Amino acid sequence: MNAPDVVAELDDLRVWFPTPAGVVRAVDGVSLRVRRGETLGLVGESGSGKSTTGLALLRLVDPTSGRVHVAGQDVTRWSRRRLRGLRRRVAMVFQDPQASLDPRHPVGASIAEPLVVHRLTDGGAARRKRVGELLDMVGLRREVAERHPHELSGGQRQRVGIARALAGEPDLVVLDEPIASLDLSVQAQIMNLLRGLQRDLGLTYLFIAHDLAAVEHMSDRVAVMYLGRIVESGTPAQIWREPAHPYTAALLSAVPVADPRVERQRRRIILSGDIPSPIDPPSGCRFRTRCPQAREDCADVDPVLAEVDPGHDAACLYAGEAVRAMRTETAG
Repeated sequence: MNAPDVVAELDDLRVWFPTPAGVVRAVDGVSLRVRRGETLGLVGESGSGKSTTGLALLRLVDPTSGRVHVAGQDVTRWSRRRLRGLRRRVAMVFQDPQASLDPRHPVGASIAEPLVVHRLTDGGAARRKRVGELLDMVGLRREVAERHPHELSGGQRQRVGIARALAGEPDLVVLDEPIASLDLSVQAQIMNLLRGLQRDLGLTYLFIAHDLAAVEHMSDRVAVMYLGRIVESGTPAQIWREPAHPYTAALLSAVPVADPRVERQRRRIILSGDIPSPIDPPSGCRFRTRCPQAREDCADVDPVLAEVDPGHDAACLYAGEAVRAMRTETAG
């Protein structure tokens, strides 16, 4: 792949946090590429490390080891001062728009902040004009600029967050659970807005979520995380039709089916136990303590991502085989 095709890349990234109880291995050896113009979905349970991965990509948390590349530049050890330029190249939309907007300021000032910091407009009139254009882009009236966050609905606040993220014309937008705090009807509106903006502006997204239906709807490629590691990656069609990792299969089996007759008849894959502590992960395969198909060598061998089909990788010693066995047992 040519370098211009890759907007951002993580190479064996680790983000560890020391605590009195031990070192939390939030992200523990993640490698991924985000290609220009695509949406890469990053999915997993709470605590899997997906949000920390997004924060590390923006250098909002410091990597313990590994490399972070953005637009062809290694930004892993950039100073705080130098990182100001990175903030324009990579923007973020947060899960909770209420918490991410300053309640003391009108939302127009929040949208204008990147324009001021990166000196993208010349004077107040040009800045106000650009804020109005950004509000138009996200489907809000221009007079909304004078209102404060508490005067807006959750969906309106998230549209403001999206407008602020787009103000610097970024190469990549990290969307960290952008619909999780919204009503279902509003979730669909925001996803349609994001897809429309991507089509019109040629945007590139890292879409972080635990909602598998949203990830399938939004993504061109998907990476599944478990306990700080990526355990499977591929296109939505590959992963939804033929998951190769037992964890992915279990996640998909928990997604409700709209047809009530099908929902009543299907059998779910029920995992035992809770996700282990990232302070003391299991030896070998990290999923083995919950995997119904775990075998003796799963405790000894730490599997790496390996190709099961073109463009489809899984980190499992028995990729595909274990999923088929799980489904056979469940059907029985």
